[in-house]
Amino acid sequence: MTDYLIRPVRADEWQRARAIRLDALRDPAAPLAYLDTYEAAVARPDEAWQEWSARVSEGGAAGRQFIAEAPDGSWAGSITVIVERPSDELRFGAPAKVDQTHIVGVYVRPEARGTGVTEELFRAGVEWSWALPDPVVQRVRLYVHEDNGRAEAFYRRFGFVATGVRVPVPGVDGLDGADGAMEVEYEIPRATA
Repeated sequence: MTDYLIRPVRADEWQRARAIRLDALRDPAAPLAYLDTYEAAVARPDEAWQEWSARVSEGGAAGRQFIAEAPDGSWAGSITVIVERPSDELRFGAPAKVDQTHIVGVYVRPEARGTGVTEELFRAGVEWSWALPDPVVQRVRLYVHEDNGRAEAFYRRFGFVATGVRVPVPGVDGLDGADGAMEVEYEIPRATA
């Protein structure tokens, strides 16, 4: 792997977080990978991006966004891990039955794919999840579109297993969820000693 620094995004980096998200939404795989569109994201006001970055930054309590920073300071990829509790309002998927984290917004720029960046981003997100003192996370989950075989293969190699839970792809921000497509839940449960 090239010398990438994997670190949490800082709240004041909201413009860079916005830029990498917009790049992700222009990727050819975006319709299978994200429940968002470029058009909807680019229309969001700066305040929405600032609030999001504050929530998932190094000091945020709602989750953590990790980025892979190249030696030249550019961002090669990003992953976001959201904390979910059974008492939380459901954002997407099946309701949380235990304290867990949910991986979303995975993106690695094409030129960095195959270099180990994705593995390092996932390692950071999963390790952060297990290290949380409150809540004590019982599992790390994610959803993948049933037609996104490349992503499914990576998740399995990394150690995620399908749970059997499938949910319809919702119609969100201009995406048509009426085609019957499904999202498949994968998890890594906390190891028991």
